[in-house]
Amino acid sequence: MVVGGSGVDTVVRVDSLPVPVADSFGVPPIREWPGHTGGNVALGCRALGLEVKFLDFIGDDWIGGQVRERLAKGGVDFEPLISPAGTRRAVNLVDSATGRRMSFYDGRDPGDLRMPRDFYLPHLRRAGHVHLSIMDFARHLLDDIEELGVPVSTDLHDWDGLADHQREFALRADLVFLSAAGAGERISAVMRDILREGRAEAVVATAGAGGSYLLTRDGSRTPRPVPATVPPGPVVDSNGAGDAYVSGFLYGRLTGRGLEECARLGARAGAHACTTEGNTDLIGPGSLLST
Repeated sequence: MVVGGSGVDTVVRVDSLPVPVADSFGVPPIREWPGHTGGNVALGCRALGLEVKFLDFIGDDWIGGQVRERLAKGGVDFEPLISPAGTRRAVNLVDSATGRRMSFYDGRDPGDLRMPRDFYLPHLRRAGHVHLSIMDFARHLLDDIEELGVPVSTDLHDWDGLADHQREFALRADLVFLSAAGAGERISAVMRDILREGRAEAVVATAGAGGSYLLTRDGSRTPRPVPATVPPGPVVDSNGAGDAYVSGFLYGRLTGRGLEECARLGARAGAHACTTEGNTDLIGPGSLLST
């Protein structure tokens, strides 16, 4: 089960990042891709053959319609609630040469938004694993998740190890993903802090073309590097690569593989995602497991 994190990315390709200051620029065709972090994880896991239930708030708007359509096309069992604030959006500038991106995220959820307990609890009782996006309303499911003993994962994205918003997710998840970029040189210390203060069995920091790092409760205090997989084609777009990594890792974990093998599967899924626009060509189990 995936909770929270759907929306639509508007992708604008530029010659380089950062963009020079100017009144206007000519750009290639602007594209829109429904997905966002939770939607992409749900789609990625479903493409790998996992049964996926996705719960989230979207708006009663044409953007929400795009989200519904993409998830239905990807075979995801999506059950939305309507948010009065509308569907989340982001405008992503993508460097045409390298695929790097800069995202301008419009989260728009009101602070008092809550998912009714009688809505999510029946689904939670049937779930074998829950992946929580770091939407504020999702943190209010953590008590029930813990009481039911359902394993939970989360992606903290570019958490610096200090901001309060992500802390509860970091300390109450069994698997924690985050980008190494947020904490920079402190990333090893942040990973150790998550293990020391929280319940996680493993923390994974992704570093794009630099690979990823895995720290486990029963291993060394030094994160183990996991090499990046060479993309199977030219790098087109890094949007969604981290979400694809999470999907590949979760597939490995939910099919009984060890943590290091899960990290290698995540790296392979992330590399594949960089070779396509948006989430148009998600990796399947055959390509993920090929040697």
